[in-house]
Amino acid sequence: MGFDSNEPEQRRRLLAALESAGISTGTLWLRYFSIGGSVGEYEVEAYLQGMLSLPELERDLLAMAANELSSRGAGPRAPYADELPVDETPAQENPGLPDDGPASP
Repeated sequence: MGFDSNEPEQRRRLLAALESAGISTGTLWLRYFSIGGSVGEYEVEAYLQGMLSLPELERDLLAMAANELSSRGAGPRAPYADELPVDETPAQENPGLPDDGPASP
């Protein structure tokens, strides 16, 4: 499973919301799991560290859990996937490799 174009930004903003509210990974996971999340605490930790990709639904449930746990309205909130701008640029699979371009004789 690869990263979609908005996943890193959604993760970054989720982390900012967690840090601002002082929410631990364990507390986030418990709330996430209670509202229907399906991955384990270990996988949530790996996602937060950028080592694992999660489906959009699971990311949105993490955002919902973080927003519900944040009692203050002053800090940043975790966005849902549909609140992030759509990236129209296709991701290049191997950015270090040149594209095929026209064949030379």
